[in-house]
Amino acid sequence: MNILGIETSCDETSVAIVRDGREILANAIASQVEVHARYGGIVPEVASRQHLLTMAPVAEKALRDAGIGLEQIDAVSVTMGPGLAGSLIVGVNFAKAVAMAGKLPLAGINHLEGHIYANWLSETTPELPCLCLIVSGGHSDLILMEGHGSFRKLGGTRDDAAGEAFDKGARILGLSYPGGPAIQDATRGVTTSLTLPRAWLKECDDFSFSGVKTALLHMAEEKAAPSEQWIKEAAAAFQEAIVEVLVSKTIRAAERLGVRQILLAGGVAANRALRDRFMADSPLPVLIPPPVLCTDNAAMIAACAFYHLAPGGAESNCLDVMPALAFG
Repeated sequence: MNILGIETSCDETSVAIVRDGREILANAIASQVEVHARYGGIVPEVASRQHLLTMAPVAEKALRDAGIGLEQIDAVSVTMGPGLAGSLIVGVNFAKAVAMAGKLPLAGINHLEGHIYANWLSETTPELPCLCLIVSGGHSDLILMEGHGSFRKLGGTRDDAAGEAFDKGARILGLSYPGGPAIQDATRGVTTSLTLPRAWLKECDDFSFSGVKTALLHMAEEKAAPSEQWIKEAAAAFQEAIVEVLVSKTIRAAERLGVRQILLAGGVAANRALRDRFMADSPLPVLIPPPVLCTDNAAMIAACAFYHLAPGGAESNCLDVMPALAFG
């Protein structure tokens, strides 16, 4: 079953073709990072206009990369939410047009559920039940996955998500956008004696990163002219504070629930320090997609759709965008 996936929830225009929910035939991505870098963050109206410009060319590239034609596509899938309304509209309307032209079934996919299914696009098949940590610019969620289509949210962010905190922390330190990669690059090979607080919220599975961001701001304000070395050490302390909380709370919840595996998902899952810490500390097997499948991409949407369109799965023939779509 060849499923064409479309992802336009934020600032990446992506079209992919995935066979049987596991094999990537093509995964074309047009990034808008350089467009939004001048603003220090994503501008929704600019993002939607860029999607309009790149949507058709990216789809054509995906078909070329896969070496197949539209007549060999069995179904279409698209992110319907959560995300930026204008961006979602471009992808959903394009998906409707393709599905209508090819008389194909159309599946609307939750963006966060899609991130989890990036873990099915590898040689190792995840074992259920598992605990999923979704970490991105807008989300830091712990999700118990008991089966395909069976999810329960255990906790989420109370304020800044991990990716949002990285963006704000990088801005405080004068580093570039996006903040996660900038901080990772700045901390490469750096050790530090600087420390920042951790918000453990011990009675629940929620996360909070606004406090560590504020502590970093106060620490930076105390330095009249911070040196390049101090900035690197401050970035390392900031990254360590976020990583330690994410890893420790996830492992604690996984052990409490007795799951078989931990799955990472979302753009922040590409962070090398986070990946290394999980592999070093977790007594349970940890699956992490390759970095290109952690950030927004359409392959994960098509992989997820396979389980929606399979016998007994849900199919959506009449879609509308849902910018605030919940999950779990």
